[in-house]
Amino acid sequence: MSEKKENRVIVTVLGQDRVGIIASVATIIADAGANILDISQTIMQGEIFSMIMVIDMAVATISYDQLRATLEQKGNELGVQIMAQHEDVFKFMHRI
Repeated sequence: MSEKKENRVIVTVLGQDRVGIIASVATIIADAGANILDISQTIMQGEIFSMIMVIDMAVATISYDQLRATLEQKGNELGVQIMAQHEDVFKFMHRI
């Protein structure tokens, strides 16, 4: 099944590593009815957590703006930065 690019969102997480980051972010996405298409995460130098997710929002039950705000709020609670951007905006901002 092919996902339309306009339904895809890139979620990035960066901050001090701690228990529960992936679970918290994945729960918000699942509760929104969105689907995680791809995920990459690493812990740099044993303490800095970094994660990128590609999310399909084609059948999500909340809007992109609601998802973005919920993720940002959770990031504040966890002490990490969580950003959500439409895939085309993310690619434009990070092109070489």
